[in-house]
Amino acid sequence: MLMWFVIIALLLIGLTLILVELVFIPGTTVVGLLGLVFAIVGIVVCYQHFGNTVGLYVLIGMSTATLGGILYSFRTGAWSRFSLKSSIDSKVNEGLLTSVRVGDEGVTLSSLRPMGKAEFHERAFEVKTSGGYLSSGERVKITQIESHQIVVEPVTKL
Repeated sequence: MLMWFVIIALLLIGLTLILVELVFIPGTTVVGLLGLVFAIVGIVVCYQHFGNTVGLYVLIGMSTATLGGILYSFRTGAWSRFSLKSSIDSKVNEGLLTSVRVGDEGVTLSSLRPMGKAEFHERAFEVKTSGGYLSSGERVKITQIESHQIVVEPVTKL
């Protein structure tokens, strides 16, 4: 009786892992291979303890259950209940660029290598330099604004 419990547990774990691989986390193959190993071990143990006839019935039953589970999950769209249906359509600095203009001066909040943060009109923005490295705390001036990117250069001291 205990051996049947072990065999059924191995087969159920194997079947579950195979279906999880196909429906929930496709492409990883680790979970699917682990499920295949559990199923094979369950079938081999059944062959060893109960003989060829019972082993063959268990093999056919397991194959049928796996095929049936796969077909059911694909035909009913079971994975669609767990899939992400929303998307992110916002962009960096969207709507924020209306408060800054070319020529505005500010201070770098982080080092710019060439990307970093700078503060203009008491608001932080993602900026980039036109090439060089700028350390934190330097005065910068906006030279151009293009497609949601702010390009800055250091303010030269006279």
